[in-house]
Amino acid sequence: MPEPVYQADVVIVGAGVAGLAAAHRLTSAGVSTAVLEAAHCVGGRMSTEKVDGFRLDRIGQLLSTSYPELGLTPGLDTLVLRPFAPGVLVHSEGRHHRASPPPAGGGAGGARGALNAVRALASAPLTSSTPRAGLGAAGARAALSRATGSRTAVSRPAAPLGSAVDQARLAAALARIAATPVERLLARPESPARHALTDRGLPARTVDGFLRPLLAALLCDPELTTSSRCADLALHAFARGRLCLPEGGAEVLPELLARALPPDTVHTGVRVTSVSTTSVTTADHGELRCRSVLLATDAHAAAELLPGLRVPGFHPVTVVHHTTDEPPSTGASLLLDADRDGPVSHTAVVSLVDPSRAPAGRALISSTVLGTPPDDVDGAVRAHLARLHGTSTTRWETLAVHHTARAVPAMRPPHDLRRTVRLLAGLYVCGDHRDTSTVQGALHSGTRAAKAVLADLGAGPLHAAEPLPRAA
Repeated sequence: MPEPVYQADVVIVGAGVAGLAAAHRLTSAGVSTAVLEAAHCVGGRMSTEKVDGFRLDRIGQLLSTSYPELGLTPGLDTLVLRPFAPGVLVHSEGRHHRASPPPAGGGAGGARGALNAVRALASAPLTSSTPRAGLGAAGARAALSRATGSRTAVSRPAAPLGSAVDQARLAAALARIAATPVERLLARPESPARHALTDRGLPARTVDGFLRPLLAALLCDPELTTSSRCADLALHAFARGRLCLPEGGAEVLPELLARALPPDTVHTGVRVTSVSTTSVTTADHGELRCRSVLLATDAHAAAELLPGLRVPGFHPVTVVHHTTDEPPSTGASLLLDADRDGPVSHTAVVSLVDPSRAPAGRALISSTVLGTPPDDVDGAVRAHLARLHGTSTTRWETLAVHHTARAVPAMRPPHDLRRTVRLLAGLYVCGDHRDTSTVQGALHSGTRAAKAVLADLGAGPLHAAEPLPRAA
């Protein structure tokens, strides 16, 4: 009996970054691959709207220069990352406070330096007319400044980071988490992040004034219901790298991946209605035969094609974009709200981070609201931004308000950060809902799925592929 001729060895449903990353791994291994996307462009939730020369991200998840998959995924070698100013700027009680991670790479040296500062500050008098051996108070303050990157004076309690000793303890904790291997972080006991922060003995002022707003921004989770393991991974990335944005907008990352694939690999405007281990049925382009199917859609779309597939909860995100002639004085920093007295979680003058996102002479301010937005979201956001940036916002022009109800999959405990991507031989699933709800997690999930497909296909000769039906 003659063997069937397949139109592709593998059909990937969904052209988000997870599916595109998997396609790169498969095509690099010589596996003929077709990526089918229902929308008329690639990227999924990583999309960017163009308005009068501005590039406005719909969700705008933060990236880190320390994400391993950004350097490992084929097709991203030309990706340009635009970093924020080092650390973050925290707004508390009407003032701005700079908070930075340990020196690049963290490590035991950073932790030792911060711990030495703790011991010296604990033993040194606040004022002394007689020089002391060792660090002394002045030396301890200098060591603290190097360890934390803080520009706040340490001779008095510094809201929102706490006292000098509190800041040194925070720096030591960040240095330790930067130096801890990922597998050890994943083996830690698991609880909601808000409980874990309290249980680890850090002062409440440090938790509420810095770690809570930072993690809320990184995880898109204002109540910190996320698994403590996922929170540790977020802090690990923060402590080892720089927060950043892709130059040109979020859509650039999936577009780079799609362009770097072999011609005619990606087919947009093709809606899949059913799947099996050996075929995919589409609404308008018939049936495509294959040897394996990889679902790389969001969790809801995947569950529609495979009833019974786990669907997590989601965090809603609203991004409000404003423009003005004169940028606020907060510069290229990510500005966090520690007071929780308004709807904005974090905000930034993104045109100072990535000038390609705004026309010359215009400032683009992008602000993120987590959870359910208020009824008059623009008015409430404007009032809050006036306090956060310390400037009038009455003349700011609103460019867009993007609300995404299912923006980021929730990672509540117990959360399996390596949820299986192989459902059975010939049927696989990937996406940030199978890993961590980050770009790193989506890319890594795609890589894991491609490896599982290749393992099942084996090293034998692959079937020749027929031309696919024409698609938009």
